[in-house]
Amino acid sequence: MSRFKNRRWLVIPTSIIDDINFEQVLEPNKESLRKSIDESLTFIKYEVVVVDEDIIETFTDPMTNEQKTSKTLAGVYGRPDVYSKDYTEYNHEDILALLNTEAWTKNEIEE
Repeated sequence: MSRFKNRRWLVIPTSIIDDINFEQVLEPNKESLRKSIDESLTFIKYEVVVVDEDIIETFTDPMTNEQKTSKTLAGVYGRPDVYSKDYTEYNHEDILALLNTEAWTKNEIEE
């Protein structure tokens, strides 16, 4: 089990860096983003809340004394505005594997 159960990483093109709302992600600014070797991609990380099944709560409105219902649909909440299904979202283990590839890590050959 991952120690970052609710953390997600989203790999995005560097061309949309200016679209990132840094109040919604765990990176402080665009200068702190790691880029792929060819600088065409970067990633952001953020925390999500996963709701496995719909939650329905009934309560009494204290102002009107009426019964009201609140419903939270199953899904993933907390993704930043820049999120799109067009980009790949990773969990911790998968992003580590990706970042260990030649596209993200230079192989330094010792001479």
